[in-house]
Amino acid sequence: MLTPCNCNALRQATRRVTQLYDRVLAPSGLRVTQYALLSEVERLGPIALLPLAEAMVMDRATLGHNIRPLETAGYLSVSVGKDRRSRVVSLTDAGRKIVAQVKPLWRQAQAIFETEIPPAAAAGLREVLGRIASSEFARG
Repeated sequence: MLTPCNCNALRQATRRVTQLYDRVLAPSGLRVTQYALLSEVERLGPIALLPLAEAMVMDRATLGHNIRPLETAGYLSVSVGKDRRSRVVSLTDAGRKIVAQVKPLWRQAQAIFETEIPPAAAAGLREVLGRIASSEFARG
């Protein structure tokens, strides 16, 4: 008997959770992936693309693809870095405003999640997933 695939199980669960959050955040016009990116830029402050990609566990090309519509919407600005080769991503005033507006919807999605997965189990799940998402996972 084959062991169930961990990767497939994680991807299926991620798609289901993303559907939940996207449904709750829909009135804002943002998807949860966009809200997560805006929130991370808000948390980290102006940040170069490479460290932001690492924080988001994305490659730089995927990050660029995700930043463009948020920049077009006026939520993010991308400027030339100090060394002229790098790009720095910043949250605009409109970006701060939309993050504040969406936060209650995000909290609602969190609450729905925690009706299915109790808060203590959800905290344990986040701990395990954090270990998996870390840069140390499966490197050796």
